[in-house]
Amino acid sequence: MTTGEFLLVAVLALPALGAFAVAATPRDRAARAVGTVVAALTLVAAALLFLGDRGGTSYAADAPAVRPWHRLDLPWVPGLDLRFHLGVDGISWPLVVLTALLTLLCCAYTLWKVPDGGSGRALVALLLVVEVGILGTFLALDLVLFFVFFEVVLLPMYAIIAGWGGADRRRAARKFALYTLFGSVLLLVGVFVVVAAAGTADVVALTGGTGLSRGTQLAAFTLLALAFAVKSPLWPLHSWLPDAHTQAPTVGSVVLAGVLLKMGTYGLVRIAVGVAPEGARWAAPVLGMLAVAAILVGSLVCLAQRELKRLIAYSSVGHMGFVLLGVATLTATGIQAALIGNVAHGVITGLLFFLAGAVKDRTHTGSLDELSGLRETAPRLAGLLGFAAVASLGLPGLAGFWGEAFAVVAAVEVGGALWTTLGVLAAIGGALTAAYLLRLLRRVTHGRPSPAVGRLTPGLAGAELLAWAPLVLLALAVGLAPTLVLGVAEAPVDALVEVLR
Repeated sequence: MTTGEFLLVAVLALPALGAFAVAATPRDRAARAVGTVVAALTLVAAALLFLGDRGGTSYAADAPAVRPWHRLDLPWVPGLDLRFHLGVDGISWPLVVLTALLTLLCCAYTLWKVPDGGSGRALVALLLVVEVGILGTFLALDLVLFFVFFEVVLLPMYAIIAGWGGADRRRAARKFALYTLFGSVLLLVGVFVVVAAAGTADVVALTGGTGLSRGTQLAAFTLLALAFAVKSPLWPLHSWLPDAHTQAPTVGSVVLAGVLLKMGTYGLVRIAVGVAPEGARWAAPVLGMLAVAAILVGSLVCLAQRELKRLIAYSSVGHMGFVLLGVATLTATGIQAALIGNVAHGVITGLLFFLAGAVKDRTHTGSLDELSGLRETAPRLAGLLGFAAVASLGLPGLAGFWGEAFAVVAAVEVGGALWTTLGVLAAIGGALTAAYLLRLLRRVTHGRPSPAVGRLTPGLAGAELLAWAPLVLLALAVGLAPTLVLGVAEAPVDALVEVLR
């Protein structure tokens, strides 16, 4: 086994075995510490995937469109010609590292505070199981294996929301499960259509539409795109998201917004667009219109929103609209914008949900009508919230700028009345994003302290700073040096765009 193959196995095996170890550890705090150590080792293994022979950095003319840096291909179900096929390249690696980082921060956060509802040991074990499913989704290069990992996330995330969430957690968890199951059925049918027509489930072989007729690609893209739209989520299939975010515990919201939504956008790029390029070209205008609708609807709802976590949840609908607009252009600029937008959204929204949880835990309310004057009583918390908000609104020099700006640029570059109009409307949506986030800061940080805010103490716990600092630094690093994401993704994106022409 090569070093790369070992690391691919380790990235999945560590959190899987760690979940069992956490569940078997009798003392609650010791179990949470074990889970945190396992999550840290997983992050190290994920980061090391960047090293070694990264042959996917250059492409020959006759090379396949997907060339992983490291690859593991073993028989899984020989009778059905299914393989345990894993690989990582510049499209998936940033998301793998982001998943490992956010899981580590969430596990470490539980050492300081466990939400009401159950034991911390069970919560950490479930977080590690969710991590296995998300990482497997980003690494799978077999369609059936991709579907299996995609489904692994459902039950543990349902349990996290239903077990440790807010007062209306069970209804929110059921809504999350029902929407996700609807998407899963569409995904399963789409996978069956592709595998039955092509005779293989190998994503490397299928990328470019090899062996698939135009009609099959249109049907497959429709099914797959709808399935991934539920998870992304794309308007009008988004209504499960605000309830799930609002009711989930802080660590659940961070994982949900930070990386679970990325399973949908990653699947759209890697599977739907890659496997059915003719279907992608056919549906691109509709996908672009739905993406811009998500940007505008999300922004307008946020302007009227009066609950902190719910506002951040609806902001995700708008931000993921920019990601989907980039994908819909089917250009190198647009897909690169989508990839860096994915990473930026995970970092910034993860930080926002950590901060929203801190505000809610201290004041026992999330109502914007009851939150004002935070900078007077807790200036450090208010300052961090201000930083996260301006990063989210796309201030140049911070991570949120690149994805949104270049999604608009890509739409205008495509040209024509439709795409130019979509680019202009998306830019208006960006202005609305700035408006609702500045409104949020005015309501929460300015003015006289409300009774709920007036009793706060100015300090921050060391555990909070340790959990939030990496996200602050990443928001700065990606904003100032976008090549951290764009550089590793350039070659695989160019190869993917080549098969779309």
